[in-house]
Amino acid sequence: MKRVERLHALSEMLRRSGTRGVSAERLAGVFEVSVRTIKRDLDALENSGAPIWSRPGPGGGYGLATGGSLPPVSLSPAQAMALMAAVAAAPDAPYADLAAAGVRKILDVLDHKTRARADELAHRVWVNALPSSSRAIKSALEEAMAEQRVIRIRYTSRDGTSTTRDVEPVLFASTNGRWYLVGWCRLRNAMRWFTVSGIGRASVTRTACGGHAIHEVGEPPANARPVHGLGE
Repeated sequence: MKRVERLHALSEMLRRSGTRGVSAERLAGVFEVSVRTIKRDLDALENSGAPIWSRPGPGGGYGLATGGSLPPVSLSPAQAMALMAAVAAAPDAPYADLAAAGVRKILDVLDHKTRARADELAHRVWVNALPSSSRAIKSALEEAMAEQRVIRIRYTSRDGTSTTRDVEPVLFASTNGRWYLVGWCRLRNAMRWFTVSGIGRASVTRTACGGHAIHEVGEPPANARPVHGLGE
């Protein structure tokens, strides 16, 4: 996870902790960084104007004072439940962690009656989602795609063979309930589809991608479309 994303997610977690607060040790565990890094992040948030408070001693921790937040949001209970279901059903989707944080923020500013009805309706919706990949792996994939840099992955194929590959990310794709990283594999010198669940390690390199375009992936299925089309 890039630092700017971690700072945003950190502020959201502090906000949601309310008056209870949360310890630096717990924050470090959630974001998979050191306590020292968390304290530097807290200082950065405070210097940027975030109203962070701290409570020393056993049971103490950090929190975010009530203040600027989203204005009231007008959603029906069904719309709110639909957002929860969509995020819960796709834990391996790109930016799923950020999507979940966004949904929580929206739910927190719904009026009490709507939130209660949405929560009740959400209990009537079940999803069969595979275990999500680690936050570190997903964050590396997201960063490589956004910055268009080569990513080095340790990949295990369906037959159990593991290889280390340098991949130029081109797009993310979802089909048959699985998410894929589609990119130019420098080991095979060809376009390849990698299931996200098969990626055991991932690190972003400093090498820029070579400019392989989306059309090189081939023709998408007739019912496939970019997610930006959902808003049209």
